[in-house]
Parts: sequence; structure tokens; C-alpha cells
Amino acid sequence: MHDFLAESRRDFLTSSACGLGAAGLASILADDGLLAQAPDSSNPLASRSSHREPRAKSCIFIFMAGAPSQLDLFDPKPKLNQLTGQPMSDEQLKDVRFAFIKKDSVRLMGSKRKFRPYGECGTEFSDYLPHIGSCADDLILVRSLYSQQFNHHPGQLLMQCGRGTFGLPSMGSWINYGLGSETRDLPGYVVLTSGRGSSGGATLWQSGFLPSVYAGVRFRGTGEPILNLSNPSGLPPQLQRKGLDVLRQVNGQRLEVQRDPEIASRIASYELAYRMQTAAPELIDLSSETKATREMYGVDRKEIRKGGRGKAGNTYQDFARNCLLARRLVERGVRFVNLVYASWDHHSNLDNELAYNTHVVDQPIAALIKDLKQRGLLDETMVVWGAEFGRTPLGENRGGRANATGRDHHPFAYSMFLAGGGLKGGLVHGASDEIGWGVAEKPVHINDLHATMLDCFGLDHLKLTHRFQGRDFRLTDVGGQVVTDWLA
Repeated sequence: MHDFLAESRRDFLTSSACGLGAAGLASILADDGLLAQAPDSSNPLASRSSHREPRAKSCIFIFMAGAPSQLDLFDPKPKLNQLTGQPMSDEQLKDVRFAFIKKDSVRLMGSKRKFRPYGECGTEFSDYLPHIGSCADDLILVRSLYSQQFNHHPGQLLMQCGRGTFGLPSMGSWINYGLGSETRDLPGYVVLTSGRGSSGGATLWQSGFLPSVYAGVRFRGTGEPILNLSNPSGLPPQLQRKGLDVLRQVNGQRLEVQRDPEIASRIASYELAYRMQTAAPELIDLSSETKATREMYGVDRKEIRKGGRGKAGNTYQDFARNCLLARRLVERGVRFVNLVYASWDHHSNLDNELAYNTHVVDQPIAALIKDLKQRGLLDETMVVWGAEFGRTPLGENRGGRANATGRDHHPFAYSMFLAGGGLKGGLVHGASDEIGWGVAEKPVHINDLHATMLDCFGLDHLKLTHRFQGRDFRLTDVGGQVVTDWLA
């Protein structure tokens, strides 16, 4: 048998392919100050202390896959409107890569949307977002986000995992690894999807090289929350419990010998699934919610616009229900909820497509923020709205279109917003230039966003690391700075 005790600390760190999930390795990292508290090998999702006093306890990340147009929703550009139809110089376009735009005939394209100020802060939002606009005093609107990825899947991986490559843990996995979960009956990381489906799929909520117990668990909003969660017909609960006890004993013996965190994950997953058989159906049963709450979210509303790229099933109700479920999840101690809605990939028919998608999301998102605030949960729950990149101020001319009606991918400057979880409200951070081409003030990279999110959870992004294949990895890769201007 391999003698782990004979290994030096460095040798063990170097040779371990399992990383932070192993109890022995985690205790070493705790001794070194990389983890505030070592995970419990018998319960890897047990709640743990942070590096310092946290502001946030949970996060609801609303991921708008496909990339909404910031120029038509969050970032008004009167100068761009004036220049509609004009070309950009060859010098400006020389080293720029586009997904589909043809440089030789491209033209600037302004927005048809009307913007007006909301709240005491006076932040401007598009006429497509009146409900979200009504929450302006609780929001940080960031107009200076940028990315180095201009294709969907790498961009989505960058936003969710800190780099545009496969095999890395998502931010929900990192946060649950660092802090554990405050619920025993539900996963610490839950994913709710609606709409067409994202380019990245399940790679966006993976645990990567962290133990699999930290991966996101996809819930369905109706019917059976998780497929095959219920017992087969004829299996008494007592017999199931006895079987699980035997499995736990056998796996526990193997864990003592091999110290493999995937064995601990397997034990934890079996036990969690057993408890979820009761907790998950109760979660998705909205009968206890008041009529006023259901109406506020629009859970029972009818679709009034023709479907676009974002339509799949009853999209209006599906997304509204997911927003309400997100509140119910954080109420029950779930650490990270990922709401994924796609698709915003509007290369054509921009105005109609945006009208449909914003009508899907505007009311439920505003209801979620207001509901959390009313229940005293917003201060400890961070709400983040974002996407992989934005949309170009140029009209897309793919296929020689004379009348461009859409926008191509644009990573150089785009917008997102945040609320709650120890963040300021009523703030606009940064600015793009007068046509929305690049960042003009206070640039924010996605690694900076992640560093700030971790800071709100009391986690130092430089210390939350994992040694894998000879390298120390972290969510923020080799970059990231906390944006202190956002912190309340």
C-alpha cells in the first residue's frame, strides 16, 4: 500500500491528482491558510468558515447566454445614433476579429430604443427594461466589462470558469468548495435552465478537477425535479436505507485506504439523493406561495409575443418559475444558483428578438430582486446578471445584407449588473466610448468580477487555490483585482 505518511508535504501536494476534495490534502491547505477550514471527509458539503467576515451567503447568477446587446438595453449612445450608416476607418478595423461581419462594407448602427433615468440615482435603462429599471437604486450597472473571447462557448467558459478552456471548475463549484453549503437536504449548487439552451451546456456548471460533489446539479422546474430521483416501484424506504448504509460502510473503508475525494463525493451524493427525495419535490411545489407573489413573478402569465431564438416550451412561465425557485433555493441554504436563459444571439431581427427576450426576463428578474429585499434576504444574497460578451455598434452585414438588422459578437466593451450581497446600489461603474466600441473608463475584466464576488463571500481569490498536475489553479487564473468601488 502506498505510504502517504512517508511523503513530504510538497511531494504529497505534487503527486495528488485529487486535490482539494481529499480530507488529508484539505487539512494541509487549511494549515497553510489556503482554506479557512478543512472540509469534513464525511460530509464534503458541510458549511465552513471563510477567510474573513463575509458580506454574502449565497449567489443567484442569471446567465443570459448568447450575449444581449448592451447598446439597446443598458448603454445609450447618442453619438452612435448620429453616425448610423457611416463606416469606421480601416485603421480602427485593421486588427479586429469578428465572428461574421465583413469589414469592407460594414457600417455603424445606432439603437432604436428609448432610454430614460430610473430611481433616485437616475441610471438610464432601455424602454425594453422598465421593471429592472424600477430596481435601479439597488443595482450596480457596469458599463465597462470586457473579455478576450469573441465566440460563444469559450466566452461562456470564461464567464463561468475564469478561463475560456474546458475542464475547469465553475465559480459555483469554487464557492461551494471554499464554503460548503448551508443545507443538508439540497445540493449546494443548483442549475435552472430555460429557453433554447446555451452553447456551453453542462460544461458551464462542471466541477472540473475538484471533486464531483461540487458540480452544479440541474433541476427541472416542473415534474420530477431530477430524473430518476424517486425510488423504483416496490422498493420500501427501509430497504433503501439499509442498502445505503451498506454502501456507506464499504465506501468508507475504501476511503480510509485510498484517500480519494471521489469516494467521499460518492458517499455524500448517495446520502444527498436520499434526502432530496423529500426536499426536492417540496421545493418545486409552489402551492404555498401567495397569489400576489405568483403574479409578481408572472408564474402563470401567457406569452403575448411571437417566439424568437429564446423560445423553447412555455418560455415565459418557465423563466418566471425559475426566478421564484431561485429565491426558494437560497431560502433553504443553497449556496449558488445558476439561472441560464438562452438565446440572445441576435445576428438579425434584433428589435423583435430583443422585444421577446426582454419580455421573458424583465418582470421576473425585477420581482426576484424586490422579493429578496422584502424578505430581508437581498443583503446576504448576491444577484448577478451577465453574459459572455456584448454586441457590436456595427450592423451585421453577413451574406452581403444591404439592410443590417442585427449585431455581431463584441467582447471589447459591454454591460452587466449586480445587486445585494454586500454591494452598493444606485451606482454606474465605468463607461464605454462614445460609440460603444471600447472601454473608456474603469475597465473590469471577468477575472476582476470573480475576484470581487469571492471577496463578498469572505474568500481571498489568491488563497482559494487547488494544485492540479503540478500547477496551482484559482478561479481568477493569473489575474483579477477586487473592485473596491462596488463594496458597501
